[in-house]
Amino acid sequence: MAVDMNMPVLIVDDYKTMLRIIRNLLKQLGFNTVDDAADGSEALGKMRTRDYGLVISDWNMEPMTGFQLLKEVRADDGLKATPFIMITAESKTDNVIAAKKAGVNNYIVKPFNAATLKTKISAVLGDF
Repeated sequence: MAVDMNMPVLIVDDYKTMLRIIRNLLKQLGFNTVDDAADGSEALGKMRTRDYGLVISDWNMEPMTGFQLLKEVRADDGLKATPFIMITAESKTDNVIAAKKAGVNNYIVKPFNAATLKTKISAVLGDF
């Protein structure tokens, strides 16, 4: 199944520079519709008003972390099928295991490049 490059993608990070970097990488990969949110609660609000084909979220944010966002999304019948990729600067095994148990689709450790992002998205959504 081909990936719809027009589907909305939501990136969640409290660091504006990181939002800009991820947005630019997604545009390079061909994604046309990219929204962003500064934390998990803002992201959840956006997810309840728009149908996202993919969420890419940082782990460490205040007041709602990416991990808490993931758990909220997976607990919501209307959102639980949304593909979710977690980004973190820490490659702690405990975090990876916790995220997998909570239902994350994939995991990216910073720093990363367009090729890594494409590989991780392809693993979740299929080749594009």
